[in-house]
Amino acid sequence: MQTLRIKSRSSGGSTQDTDGARPGPRGALSPLLAGAATAVAATGALLALLDSTSPLRGPCTLFFLLAAPAGALAAALRGLDPFGRTLAALAGAVVLDMLIAQGMLAVHRWSVRGGVIAVTTLSLLLLVSVLVKEKASSRKRTQE
Repeated sequence: MQTLRIKSRSSGGSTQDTDGARPGPRGALSPLLAGAATAVAATGALLALLDSTSPLRGPCTLFFLLAAPAGALAAALRGLDPFGRTLAALAGAVVLDMLIAQGMLAVHRWSVRGGVIAVTTLSLLLLVSVLVKEKASSRKRTQE
């Protein structure tokens, strides 16, 4: 589906985008930031799983523990506006992390590796279920 932009004339006679989009290199910033965030999160997970002594292990692993479930939850909450989706996804990520930690502590199986693996597994399961649901709904729409 293609979005068409409607340009209106300003008082000076020049055309202006009504949706507020700015032309230029700023449009390419979002994919770059997403790639950098993915690299930092993957580095954090890898450093935690390898039990590295790097000073970047803590911050990068914390970023992974927040970003992985938040990304999966954001994909599931596509109907919300961007700010609401971001806020709900971050809150859900914190809740998911706390539930995993509480469950691991309750069964006396707490470990950093286990926590990273559990968060990764649940995030992937949530993301895959969202993708499967999307694919099924798009098939259903094409059949109608």
